[in-house]
Amino acid sequence: MFLKKLLTLLHQSLKKLFLFVIKMVAPSSIPKLKSPGSDPELTSPSSDPELQIPSSNSELKSLASDPPPFDPTQPSVPVSYPIKTLEELESRSYFDSFHYPFNKASVPLQHGTTASSPDRPQLLVCHDMAGGYGDDKWVQGGTNGEAYSIWHWHLIDVFVYFSHNLVALPPVSWVNTAHQHGVKVLATFIVEWDAGRAIADKLLATEESSRMYADRLTELALALGFDGWLLNMEVKLNVNQIPNLKTFISHLTQTMHSKIPGSLVIWYDSVTVNGSLSYQNQLNHRNKPFFDICDGIFLNYWWQEDYPSSSAAVAGDRKHDVYFGIDVFGRNTFGGGQWNTNFALDVLKKGDVSAAVFAPGWVYETKQPPDFQTAQNHWWSLVEKSWGIGQRYPSVLPFHSNFDQGRGHHFSVDGLQVLDSSWNNLSSQGFQPFLEYKNSFTTDDIKVLVDLKEGSYRGGSNITFKGSLKGSADFTTRLFLGELPLGNSPLYFTYSVKSKANSLLGLNLNFSTGAGEKKAVLLAPGKVDHLSSKFSRVVTTRELENFGASSGWTIQASSISLSGHTLTEISAFCYKPDPRIVKLDDSNSSDQSTASAEYYAVLGHITVKSSEQKSNFPPSSSWAFKEEHIKWTPGSDGAQTVSVKIIWNLKDGNDSTFPKYNIYAKKVDADPSGKLEAASEFLGVARVQAFYVADYSIPSGSSGVTFFIQVCSVDGSSQTLDASPSYHLNQPPKDQQHYMCY
Repeated sequence: MFLKKLLTLLHQSLKKLFLFVIKMVAPSSIPKLKSPGSDPELTSPSSDPELQIPSSNSELKSLASDPPPFDPTQPSVPVSYPIKTLEELESRSYFDSFHYPFNKASVPLQHGTTASSPDRPQLLVCHDMAGGYGDDKWVQGGTNGEAYSIWHWHLIDVFVYFSHNLVALPPVSWVNTAHQHGVKVLATFIVEWDAGRAIADKLLATEESSRMYADRLTELALALGFDGWLLNMEVKLNVNQIPNLKTFISHLTQTMHSKIPGSLVIWYDSVTVNGSLSYQNQLNHRNKPFFDICDGIFLNYWWQEDYPSSSAAVAGDRKHDVYFGIDVFGRNTFGGGQWNTNFALDVLKKGDVSAAVFAPGWVYETKQPPDFQTAQNHWWSLVEKSWGIGQRYPSVLPFHSNFDQGRGHHFSVDGLQVLDSSWNNLSSQGFQPFLEYKNSFTTDDIKVLVDLKEGSYRGGSNITFKGSLKGSADFTTRLFLGELPLGNSPLYFTYSVKSKANSLLGLNLNFSTGAGEKKAVLLAPGKVDHLSSKFSRVVTTRELENFGASSGWTIQASSISLSGHTLTEISAFCYKPDPRIVKLDDSNSSDQSTASAEYYAVLGHITVKSSEQKSNFPPSSSWAFKEEHIKWTPGSDGAQTVSVKIIWNLKDGNDSTFPKYNIYAKKVDADPSGKLEAASEFLGVARVQAFYVADYSIPSGSSGVTFFIQVCSVDGSSQTLDASPSYHLNQPPKDQQHYMCY
């Protein structure tokens, strides 16, 4: 009996040790924990294939072949990752990481996109999913075409990245796409549980230590380009530590405001002014002293219906800085969360306070039917109905959207597919359309969806319109709600379309003036006399030359001048040719058959500019290259693999204004008369002027590899691959075929 108990204890200890190693080594496999304000609860390891506990000697032996612990100083595929200890934070070791340069946000926060003045209730979304750092950690993109994504940015004001690591730095992909949509991004500083008490003691040991750690957090935000912090001090403190805690909060807020104008520091409702860990669920005298020295408070989820009005009274003219928490998982949250999240939002909207929606990834994690895309659109449609729209675009020019969700199963550049496998990269998101969710469809409806399956014009998504249009019927659906003032110069529109015969697609543009005058303008390919009475003006588009024409895409272009007006909406307009002038096929009857009523069209992109001129790309000779961290590894049959970091910049020393770069590789034949005719291979997208190529295979008979850096403009256009800058890397001599250079 004693031996059996001893073996049982040993097995349990091995399990705990294995989980501890997993947590320390692989951030992406940290098990899901409950939200702030709840008791910690680990997901059963046996239910997670990445956390299976070895149960035999053979399985234990296999652990010996596992990769070594993650060393951020060593070259590897770039990842975003958290800081786990105060020692790491204090030492600034993060800035010595190989991954640090890749994690700098390249997209500044887009200002001027808010629908109204900042003096309104804000919607904060706090992202918490399976411990964080999953598919989103891959800076240059991953391989999961069904990865989690958010595309309803027009409803959000603030995005918080949350995990149960001490310093949860938001993956750069989230920062880039949120900034593009005008949404601020906050990191999380969290101190919790027994280990957190020791951290708090060191953090708050002196006034100087409190200021020093606040300075370190500000330094990180400034270097990485995000907009603030959620502070979650979820441990009991001694009352004599509260003065230093206030110093930490106030100093962080002041330094953030000084270094990053418009930044936010938000306090989580946990510790009270007497040091107790006691969630108040409202703003009152126990937590208001913290609220008074920062930019807002994220209240715990267990509030009652009258708390918003009483908290607003306590906050006074800062009532919109009070964020009431809503846990979408529904753990004791007001209204129950899940599909009733909008019930809580209704109460908060009525109370004129802000909302903090925690873990909207519930839709994805719990596999809500019928599929993620549909369930996500449905859930956010309830949020929109309750809360309203917070962001509007276009608001500045140029404006470009390819409707890319940052994931997919193929990737295209100007109508040509360059990748036919699954991928994910949130940094590749285009401006997301304001598509309205429809719960059901009839046979006479047009169904509208962002399609990740159908071939795209740019990126991995498009908008597909399919259904039925009978006779002279038409269909309109919004794409974007904007606030774009027009000057004396015209607006130039281009958009790509792929459609079946007799399925036509135009753009319906709505304009307004300060005096309340409204105009509707239709941009349409071909004459639409039978529809002209519906619009103030009809402008016929012209078809542009398209290098991707072989894939079925056509490019429509037009311009319009309306000085003194503001562009407020861009909608898609689906219609058929004038039935009076259409010559029906012999197979169709004069009253048009069901087949002739079928409608199918795909919208690939929209670009709005103030000039008709094409983007001016520097010649390839304008760029300089260098390589770092080269590693050649010999393989079988004379083949080799190479890993290398490629860096490029303009020779004149000017900073590049280009938002991204498509990276390709082409194997080069050692013998010009040989048979190796390799095509260029698409490797990924870079948001910074560097890319890490990992284990790229080069066959025998090749002299090396040429990397092409295809420069992309803010208007969505790309330099032709032949004219793009390139860098050739020769294979080393045979006697040096296994080396690494740092």
